Amino acid sequence: MSQSEQDRQKIEAARAALRMVNNGDVVGLGTGSTATHFVKLLGERVKEGLQVRGIPTSVDTKTLATNLGIPLTTFEEVQMIDVTVDGADEFDPRLNLIKGGGGALLREKIVASASRQMVVVADGSKRVEKLGRFHVPIEVIVFAQELILAKLAAIGAKAQLRVVDGSPFRTDEGNHILDCDFGLIDDPAALARTLSDMPGIVEHGLFIRMASIVLVADANGVIEVRPESPTKE
Repeated sequence: MSQSEQDRQKIEAARAALRMVNNGDVVGLGTGSTATHFVKLLGERVKEGLQVRGIPTSVDTKTLATNLGIPLTTFEEVQMIDVTVDGADEFDPRLNLIKGGGGALLREKIVASASRQMVVVADGSKRVEKLGRFHVPIEVIVFAQELILAKLAAIGAKAQLRVVDGSPFRTDEGNHILDCDFGLIDDPAALARTLSDMPGIVEHGLFIRMASIVLVADANGVIEVRPESPTKE
């Protein structure tokens, strides 16, 4: 897929997500290239009179939303979000996700967990039968980094510290990210539990059964994908 075609699909998916937003909603504002398209389109709707309040998932998204004139709120004022629109690095048939390629997985998961509905916007390349081609981002406390690297190696992961411009990437919370190759993941929920049980891991990029719907764009338009039921043995 060409870059221009991928960008077109991202914009179409983001545009389709606008219909999920109602006047008066509190809206979770995602981070990443596709979510950025949605925030820009939402800003246009706000200029036309749509009344919403946003909760951004990163400093970058907060800056963008502020510049676009989207009113913002915080969890001090509201504890429930009507709808969150965010992207994903991968999604499987049960709408389990890998997220965190943009480094905002901690705030993204907090916002998703407080949402009545999580709408994922994606281009066709993000749809997979089994998660794991995209490495799982893991946000770690710097103090525990070497310990976590050893524990990840012990369970078969190949982990690398994320480096940008020659220096370790820092999240908005000041932590590091380890990008971890687990191969194709047979049981994402079990791996998520294992990672959550490791002290020193702040959060991981496996979003298990948090997405309500994926709006995925391909060459033929935008389709709605809803989670498949688990197979009964």
